[in-house]
Amino acid sequence: MEFQVTNSPFNQEQVELLNRLLPTLSETQRIWLNGYLAATQGSAVSATAGAATGSPVVTLAANAPVISKEVTVLFGSQTGKSQGLAKKVTKKLEDSGFQVTLSSMADFKPNNLKKVQNLLVLVSTHGEGDPPDNAISFHEFLHSKRAPQLEDLRYSVLSLGDTSYEFFCQTGKDFDNRLAELGGKLLTPRVDCDVDFDEPAGEWISAVLGSLNQASSASVAVSAVDHAGESAAESEFSRTNPFQAEVLENLNLNGRGSDRETRHLEISLEGSNLQYEPGDCLGIYPENHPRLVEELIGAMGWKSDELVTINKNGEKRSLQDALLRNYEITVLTKPLLEQVVKLTSNSGLQELLAAGREQDLKSYLVGRDLLDLVQDYALKGVSSAEFVGILRKMPARLYSIASSFKSFPDEVHVTVRTVRYEAQGRERYGVCSVQLAERIQAGDALPVYIQNNPNFKLPENPETPIIMIGPGTGVAPFRAFLGEREELGAEGKSWLFYGDQHFSTDFLYQVEWQKWLKNGVLTRMDVAFSRDTDQKVYVQHRMLEKSAELYKWLQEGACVYVCGDEKKMAHDVHATLAAIIEQEGSFSPEEAAEYLTRMQQQKRYQRDVY
Repeated sequence: MEFQVTNSPFNQEQVELLNRLLPTLSETQRIWLNGYLAATQGSAVSATAGAATGSPVVTLAANAPVISKEVTVLFGSQTGKSQGLAKKVTKKLEDSGFQVTLSSMADFKPNNLKKVQNLLVLVSTHGEGDPPDNAISFHEFLHSKRAPQLEDLRYSVLSLGDTSYEFFCQTGKDFDNRLAELGGKLLTPRVDCDVDFDEPAGEWISAVLGSLNQASSASVAVSAVDHAGESAAESEFSRTNPFQAEVLENLNLNGRGSDRETRHLEISLEGSNLQYEPGDCLGIYPENHPRLVEELIGAMGWKSDELVTINKNGEKRSLQDALLRNYEITVLTKPLLEQVVKLTSNSGLQELLAAGREQDLKSYLVGRDLLDLVQDYALKGVSSAEFVGILRKMPARLYSIASSFKSFPDEVHVTVRTVRYEAQGRERYGVCSVQLAERIQAGDALPVYIQNNPNFKLPENPETPIIMIGPGTGVAPFRAFLGEREELGAEGKSWLFYGDQHFSTDFLYQVEWQKWLKNGVLTRMDVAFSRDTDQKVYVQHRMLEKSAELYKWLQEGACVYVCGDEKKMAHDVHATLAAIIEQEGSFSPEEAAEYLTRMQQQKRYQRDVY
């Protein structure tokens, strides 16, 4: 709609200003403006009515809805991203005079929900559309018959996800839909964030503030956008401002003859003021393989040195440099294909995206990259400027930290398995893992930051027993756990279950485990090498063999930690834990499941799975 003097209450100058402004607004800016106007219209109408009739303004204002200054912020987070954003929005709200209750969903008492008037939900989606561990119980409650009607609730959802997964941001969508079903009213519409979440998350914070804050000016919301990406850490370096860290060591942990290559990197943090705790992750911004970049440029008929714009600030780089460092080109997603169709009107892609072809689309996306797409659908002819404009920014890769800061001050260690495979007749590479294996040497620099993970932490009491289950590179954080316990002189028992393919070539950090077993930092260790016997033996089999002792540790209050592959290992280990509890505790399957749920709620069962 175009405003005119004849179809609106505005004068000519206002009409011209509105017609210039409104077409330039993004969807999020429109949302914020709607919220701001809705929040302020009650007092504005009251003031106007009072002036016109001579009635006391306070009498009319009393009829306007009163906005509570109390806000509840709930987060569900697996790696700590949602929790970090929850802390940021909490600070912004408190700075604006709101009284904020910040809580993980696991710690929030569901029965208190009916007392909440303003609710902000920040949640990630885990695995195939599942809620993160500390959101499971709240998610189940909300979708149960016990959930109360929430007619007095106003809410908004910020959902974190990854468009390369089929069920993108599904948990956030679940919460949004269910809260609406229970009678809740939107403060602002849900915002779904891809892996590059800083800007949309900042805009969501702005929209929330605009809707909640009936008295403050627009400068409050603008402040939220400007600073939403700032790190709460003392260091100036963060996800949006990574530290260029020098690589000190880059070693292959596997022995000669192994089918695997696992890199151990020691990286200097000197001068960064970055610190971490065991259980945290290191984010590394990788570079795409130069060969893939060259082949893509050639397939599209582009020139390597042509300049393209890489951000909203108008910064330009050569196409080759931009594809190498700034954009993700190894993962295909449905949203990307939809953008390509808008650019090209390619009939073949339109057919692939058509209703009824969902399974064909899903199959096509698996194991293919941008080069496959442009070759399979003959996309040559699209300009590089248009094409890079629809690509996702290069996401950082997160690796569980394998060192204790107390043991190695100003250093951080990571354990990375190199990924190489063949698909559709072409060699494929893990973007970061192959860069680290083939193109990074001691003395080189990597852009890094610390991703705090409050949901995978050693128990506060150093005397608490711990059980650690980490096959393959999943053992990395447990090297940090034991290094920390050694430095603290912790006296609590510790038990490690570790597995890989071959004892002789794939026993990662074997010498260190033996040292810790000898000096008592590690109480016991059970290993499973799946290719050394006729029958494949995995960590869950070792757990079953020791079921009576393991259950005894649980009864003594032991905390259980699981790290590694989410799709298979973590599910098998969870099922094995339930079976052990059922068998050794003489519980029903339902009682065993409740036992594990209580352990999660008590933070005695924590997982770092991927």
